[in-house]
Amino acid sequence: MTHHWTENDVPDQSGRVAIVTGGNSGIGWHTARVLAQKGATVIIACRNMQKANTAADEIRAFNPSGKVEVMPLDLSDLDSVREFEALFRERYDRLDLLINNAGIMFTPQGKTKQGFEQQFGTNHLGHFALTGILLDKLNGTPGARIVTVSSGAHRMGNIDFDDLNSERDYSPYRAYGQSKLANLLFTYELQRRLIATGQSTLAVAAHPGSTRTNLTRHSNAFVKLLDRIISQKSDMGALPTLYAATEPNVQGGEYFGPSGAREMRGYPKKVESNEHSQNEELARRLWTVSENLTHVFYPLNDWKMLQDGKKIRHLDMDDGGSARI
Repeated sequence: MTHHWTENDVPDQSGRVAIVTGGNSGIGWHTARVLAQKGATVIIACRNMQKANTAADEIRAFNPSGKVEVMPLDLSDLDSVREFEALFRERYDRLDLLINNAGIMFTPQGKTKQGFEQQFGTNHLGHFALTGILLDKLNGTPGARIVTVSSGAHRMGNIDFDDLNSERDYSPYRAYGQSKLANLLFTYELQRRLIATGQSTLAVAAHPGSTRTNLTRHSNAFVKLLDRIISQKSDMGALPTLYAATEPNVQGGEYFGPSGAREMRGYPKKVESNEHSQNEELARRLWTVSENLTHVFYPLNDWKMLQDGKKIRHLDMDDGGSARI
């Protein structure tokens, strides 16, 4: 009989510190719950503190062996990202898991505080900035991982460098696809740079398949109906994330999703993203653009590109070697 990997297979997480963005609901909540039940200290990072506190209390009701804390984080505001970083550094000296889970989907046209299209700005740029400013904590913690939650919608994505903010002809579906493709390009490029600079931190990605969450609140009636018919429960949708975050045999740069037909439902397995997401030239260009847009410059830039022998230009960093806004 084939073994189906479930949350019961998550190894002991005692002594580990995890950040779960958007951990107040859906797959983020189940990710936070399981990690806490397995002994981790889990920081639920989200915009709405009332919802975050309610979510934390619901997890505490399970009497987990780990701890749950809430911290404010609005990924659509880079100032909030920096404030979160400062608060985290005050309280913790290690970071084992950064789960870049939060996201918005199919939203009406809108802008982040810094003026980016809100899906691209929140789903990609917010997490790009958060990861960059906490990377020294991750690299200083043995066995650390960064898990970024993408989507099968990356297959309909295209990075339009001439219109990253989707101002010409806004489509909520195209904008979402662009943001989810960016999540994968970021993950793969981050892993390449971690390897090239001798770091042991792993960057991996996951997607939940078709999962019932509140992300579809901006969708049309047909999409909402389809979601109710075919989607799996959010505890199942969290399994690829949990697998990517905790399974010992995971390798950097891998991507995990449901094992069922069209990766819509089922238990987690390693899956493949499309060819576009694996375009290294595209990933390098997006990386540079993302640094310039967020003003977060990673301490991984001054290394020789093996593919073409060119050297990425060195970007300014703090004296301590950490990225800065």
